[in-house]
Amino acid sequence: MATVTIEEAQAKLPQLVEDLRPGEEVLITKGGQPLAHLTIAGRTAWPCKAGCYRKAEFWMAPDFDAPLDDFKE
Repeated sequence: MATVTIEEAQAKLPQLVEDLRPGEEVLITKGGQPLAHLTIAGRTAWPCKAGCYRKAEFWMAPDFDAPLDDFKE
């Protein structure tokens, strides 16, 4: 767990938050004593809903489900 002083946290708070990854914590101290833990909040919603991808441009070979030569008897 990373540790920063309250002064460092005030000066670099946007960067500290941007660098945090899920499950990581930053301990903020004042006078050498723990003051606060900085963590990333959990998601409240997924960024998209299932089935919302509108630009589905997938190509499948015509012989996709044809038997493979390796398995012919």
